[in-house]
Amino acid sequence: MINWNMISKIMGALLFFEAALMSLSLGISVYSGEGDTPAFVTSVGLILLAAIVFRYFGLKAGNRLSRKDAYMVVTLSWVVFSLFGSLPFMLSGYVNNFTDAFFENMSGFTTTGATVIDDVEALPHGLLFWRSFTQWIGGLGIVFFTVALLPSLDGGYVKVFSAEITGPIQTKLHPRLSMGAKYIWMVYVCLTAACAGCYWIFGMSPWESINYAMTSTATGGFSIYNDSMENFHSPALEYTCTTFCFLAGINFTLLYFTVARRRIGMLFKSDEFKFYLFMTAACTAFVMFQLMAYRGYDAEQAFRCGAFQVVNFLTTTGLFNDNAALWPHVTWVVLAVCMFVGACSGSTSGAFKSIRSMMVLKVIRNELRQILHPNAVLPLRVDGVNVPIQKRVTLLAFLATYVIMLLVVAFIMIACGIDHTNAITICLSSLGNVGPSLGLEIGPTMSWSQLPDLAKWTCSFMMLVGRLEIFTVLVIFTPTFWKDN
Repeated sequence: MINWNMISKIMGALLFFEAALMSLSLGISVYSGEGDTPAFVTSVGLILLAAIVFRYFGLKAGNRLSRKDAYMVVTLSWVVFSLFGSLPFMLSGYVNNFTDAFFENMSGFTTTGATVIDDVEALPHGLLFWRSFTQWIGGLGIVFFTVALLPSLDGGYVKVFSAEITGPIQTKLHPRLSMGAKYIWMVYVCLTAACAGCYWIFGMSPWESINYAMTSTATGGFSIYNDSMENFHSPALEYTCTTFCFLAGINFTLLYFTVARRRIGMLFKSDEFKFYLFMTAACTAFVMFQLMAYRGYDAEQAFRCGAFQVVNFLTTTGLFNDNAALWPHVTWVVLAVCMFVGACSGSTSGAFKSIRSMMVLKVIRNELRQILHPNAVLPLRVDGVNVPIQKRVTLLAFLATYVIMLLVVAFIMIACGIDHTNAITICLSSLGNVGPSLGLEIGPTMSWSQLPDLAKWTCSFMMLVGRLEIFTVLVIFTPTFWKDN
């Protein structure tokens, strides 16, 4: 049975947490005095009221959390956070309907970065900060954000962590999971602070640097300007953005050990990082050549634009410094591959993940060898450690489910009247939490406001499924999940 009392208790705690986080945006709204303060005051009040109600129904709950409860908590927390997080957009009147408000907030919390707001510069400072802040909160996960704050659960926080963490292989930083979460958040905060500092040094205002640092290190992509990073016309800022988005795409546990032990060589001992670095370099070189050969870019501009777009697509960030819709169409294929592959597991990026892509290639290699040597026992090693058969089966199941979902949702998009190129890349973008689309009707520099409501709800669901690594959400829809035993 699902322990609804326990889930209600946790939902109440998380909503108190969301109210506290939204209060920061309320403070900015009061300071800027732009008229969205009543919307934030009402939203915080409603969230607190809901938190009290949830806590009331959870008064008789114990401290034990089953695996089923953990999956339900993780999925519901993202949905509930997005529902209540959409209140300021609707109450302020800047977003006219619930569908758009929910889509915008789900896109924020899942760090997708797709927007349905055509003119973000018309938003007041409080709402702009809330958009950026939702991405920063969702960067490492809403529930993971609070793992250090919920250690009282009797082993339950370990199940919650397992249900939300990204990637097929997890590495512990500390025997106590709550301490490991704190170390990872330390890396996240330091990376964000360093990014903001560099943005400020190279010409952004403190307001701009904080917002862009949050969306860069969260690999989210929301911008406070309609033309994203292109607004600044600054190569220094574009290189800074590329660098920090690339760093945010590295496994945070690996980053911690590299910095703590002051050994940069540890990065190059990771098979996944080497694959990630190779993908970045190879795709950048190809795009650079195409821009020089067919768009007339000089070497520096081609490298800067190519690296920026490749890193932003690979890390699923979604910021832009050029209109990739005007690039040679073959570059769209490369960027679409980046949207699928993604960066490292255990980072803030989404998509299929580099480690899975690398493992699939090794499975294919082993299969080709098995044809020639039928009796051979061929290991599949990652960082020198053999991957068990069960994890290989899970990997292939994940790949199959990922592809099937892309095909099904692409069919829905095409049935909604969306052209084929946009339909496919919107699916890749939503499931991979990337943000931009590729095409002329809904290009990488455009909002998704023209999508019909059915497509927006479908994309919102895909964002959630992609952010929680598919099975965490889909398992809830299986009959087995709801059986008593």
